[in-house]
Amino acid sequence: MPVILSPGTWTSPVSAAAAAAAGRGAQWLAAVGDALWWAETRPAESGRVALVRALPGGGTEDVLPAPWNVRNRVHEYGGRPWLAVGSVVVFTHWADQRVYALAEGEVSPLTPEPATPQGVRYGDLRPGLDGEAWAVRERSTGPRRTDIARELVAIRLDGSGERVLVEGHRFFTAPQLSPDGTHAAWLAWDHPAMPWDGTELFVAPVAEDGTFGAARVLAGGPEIAVCQLEWESPDQLLVLADPDGWWNLHRVGLDGTTTHLAPVRQELGGPLWKLGMSWFTPLGGGQFAVLAAGALAVLDEHAGSVTPVDTGLTVWSSSGLVAVPGGVAGIAAGPQRESAVVQVDPATGKTVALTPQPDELAAMAAYLPEVRERVFTAADGSEIPAYLFPPSNPEFAAPEGELPPWLVHVHGGPTGASAGALSLDISYFTSRGIGVVAVNYGGSTGYGRAFRERLREQWGVVDVQDCVAVAEALVAEGLADPARLGVRGGSAGGFTSAASITTTRTYAAATVQFPILDLTGWTAEGGETHDFESQYLVGLIGRYPEAAQRYRERSPITNAGELAGPVLFLQGAEDEICPPEQADRFVAGLAGRGIPHAYLRFEGEQHGFRKEESIIAALEGELSFYGQVFGFVPPGVPVLELAR
Repeated sequence: MPVILSPGTWTSPVSAAAAAAAGRGAQWLAAVGDALWWAETRPAESGRVALVRALPGGGTEDVLPAPWNVRNRVHEYGGRPWLAVGSVVVFTHWADQRVYALAEGEVSPLTPEPATPQGVRYGDLRPGLDGEAWAVRERSTGPRRTDIARELVAIRLDGSGERVLVEGHRFFTAPQLSPDGTHAAWLAWDHPAMPWDGTELFVAPVAEDGTFGAARVLAGGPEIAVCQLEWESPDQLLVLADPDGWWNLHRVGLDGTTTHLAPVRQELGGPLWKLGMSWFTPLGGGQFAVLAAGALAVLDEHAGSVTPVDTGLTVWSSSGLVAVPGGVAGIAAGPQRESAVVQVDPATGKTVALTPQPDELAAMAAYLPEVRERVFTAADGSEIPAYLFPPSNPEFAAPEGELPPWLVHVHGGPTGASAGALSLDISYFTSRGIGVVAVNYGGSTGYGRAFRERLREQWGVVDVQDCVAVAEALVAEGLADPARLGVRGGSAGGFTSAASITTTRTYAAATVQFPILDLTGWTAEGGETHDFESQYLVGLIGRYPEAAQRYRERSPITNAGELAGPVLFLQGAEDEICPPEQADRFVAGLAGRGIPHAYLRFEGEQHGFRKEESIIAALEGELSFYGQVFGFVPPGVPVLELAR
């Protein structure tokens, strides 16, 4: 019989340490010869990203020992950080952002030591002509965060230097060489567009001396976003683009002829947050492995169909989809499975994992929530997709008549999406009796351009209203305690959480992680964000300064005096995307006003937390915070001191 205890006081084997260890995830998967290689985040090694390869007999080994950290900060979010060219491994190193080569067991730099701390950054490494790697180069040109120039460059693998291939746009993806070496293709876009608003696919001839000829646009435009390109033959490209409002697969010839391979009202692509992301790979015979709204499917151009592959793995990463003998390899997770590198036979769905599940996951299985996919209704009648993670613990039950607290989880982006895969940081709360609902509010990806553009000039309105609608629906259904509702989110989700607790009375508490709090500061003129997103608010709020009043009115820092409840702030001290200055100002303004609050500022962390100790402190602090606000004492958790 379960023990009767108030939600929040339940004990659970799903520890903060287990959630931190789950951050050991694979990314940037690719084939090197007959083997699969990938980058792997290591929370226990201060968030170092290792380069790993699968061994023929099973298991893995590190290609590069510590302290090599295979990561870069192009666009601050980073891009494809490694590449194998013959027997040479080319990679970017986090500490100095230089490009290095590993050859015959020795590591040597390929690019100069930066002259300034901002320096020069490289990302989206691609194979170029013989003896070269091609990449996006990002250079600081002045003191402001937006003083940035970018070019496409060729880096010589003998360390003798680099040369510029293309310039003239604000943003690029790295060029990709055609199979016969005669053409190169890439994407480019300019402020104020974000890559999901509109990009252009360029192609240029490659001369014998390696220079590029005159470039021309083959696809895309101001309102058409190409998010991935791959050469299929010397005169044809495969591209994911959304001319009909959905990212679908197209074939584009060098003569401009375009064929829509399988028209479906499904998203087969996604937002290009990191350079080098991929959502499809050819399988041969007119078939392609694709990610349809994040899940593996097979597109058959002859049948014009997109058919899901039944693997039980519901969420696949867009940082590596690779055709392998007998199927496809990728990085995937499911409702009861952590993210892992897997190989799948698309015909049968048979799956082989190349990386194991954690040993302790089996002991936690009974404590993981049963994910429920739901659709709620917005005030304007729009659908609001969401994932419910109800409280779940076989050892405990709530007293009769006591409803549990619920947290509304707000994803970042806001051009992002929540998914129904296993999340131990969510399970950390649900296994202790606190429900979590992850809301895909208007503006989320995965539901077509029209849904995404519900947020156009409505950020701080539609997202807040959609989350409130879901929270109030849970109360109306008798699932949630209306007096113990919280909202939590990071980055853009931090903005929505802060906006929610300052403009509505739905929530009793908010956890605001690495947030945007002052919209005026988060513009190019305000200077408090990085170049990539410095004009993102043109689409989300309106043009500045024409819409200056709107910027002020929707900024949580403007409405700090209207807080509906206590607030916990979590912030990385080295965050260049949402710098700590804004959280610093907000918290300083709360001093002495009698509003309970706490501020955890993590040294050595950027946008999101990578270190094991930071993740543990953040989760335990958040649980203690809810206990103090909602009226329970979580066992075994250090008490977070709240200021007033």
